[in-house]
Amino acid sequence: MTVLPTLRQLRYLVELAERLNFRQAADALFVTQSTLSAGIKELESVLGVALVERDQRTVRLTPLGREVAERARALLAAAEDLVGAVKGAAAPLAGPLRLGVIPTIAPFLLPTILPPLRAKYPALRLFLREDQTARLLERMESGQLDFALLALPYDTGKLVVRPLLQDEFWYVAREDDPTAKLTQFALRDLDPGRILLLEEGHCLRDHAITACGPRGRSIAPEFEATSLPTLVQMVEGGLGVTLLPEMTVKAGILRGTKLIARPFAARAPARTIALVARATNPLKRDFDLLADLIEDQARRAGKVGVPALRRTGVRARSGRVRQSD
Repeated sequence: MTVLPTLRQLRYLVELAERLNFRQAADALFVTQSTLSAGIKELESVLGVALVERDQRTVRLTPLGREVAERARALLAAAEDLVGAVKGAAAPLAGPLRLGVIPTIAPFLLPTILPPLRAKYPALRLFLREDQTARLLERMESGQLDFALLALPYDTGKLVVRPLLQDEFWYVAREDDPTAKLTQFALRDLDPGRILLLEEGHCLRDHAITACGPRGRSIAPEFEATSLPTLVQMVEGGLGVTLLPEMTVKAGILRGTKLIARPFAARAPARTIALVARATNPLKRDFDLLADLIEDQARRAGKVGVPALRRTGVRARSGRVRQSD
């Protein structure tokens, strides 16, 4: 009888392939490094080939190792979908559900949707994973996540995509900045040379560049931020101006600062918040129920670009957010 690899061994290989670091992969899997290393060696023994090159400084996958890792992702996803098919026959949104969320959505939208989600579906056990879009999609492909909340446009491949909300961009500058005096701000008023952005890897960076239209091609900031709070601090420090999603502004990211945020006068650039899942994921009912709840609660809370909520600007000072003159 042929000895087959276990799903656990395949999971070890996939995690190591993503991180190329035994310690980080072991931490992500909640196992020891020795357990992870032993699992990889067992997998190599079962397959009769070397999958990983190891030395004191680097970890690399062999060409066969990369191919096995790719096939393992598909096998793990199929196994997860099998479990999901059984789960899907039970009560809606009950039991464990693994949701990925990007950092520019998680702290601003989740506080709005989690309380009503827990109240309506008390049997749901929600596990959250915050990460950049590319890594969330890798975890979706390997079956480590059921759904993910992303911002579009982004190439989601063959995933099922449910657009939920439009999140318009707002212009953010210091209160004493000359542009803050404009009561109606337009894209033509943007100075690409002053715009600050997040670093490479954040989809919000690409969305902001796209929002600037043709002028976005000339944006090349000398300094880039690693997170939204850092970006806000850089603007307050006088290094430039930026564009922030309305969701973050309404959630209070500018509280305690001397910054002003203004919506665009017309044709406001926006990103689209969407829920995505694998096409083979059997939890279609849960997918739709979760999407409906997110859309409804976010609109109720006014976290997104609903026309009735548009104003001439928002000031954030002394821990309070108020409409500007």
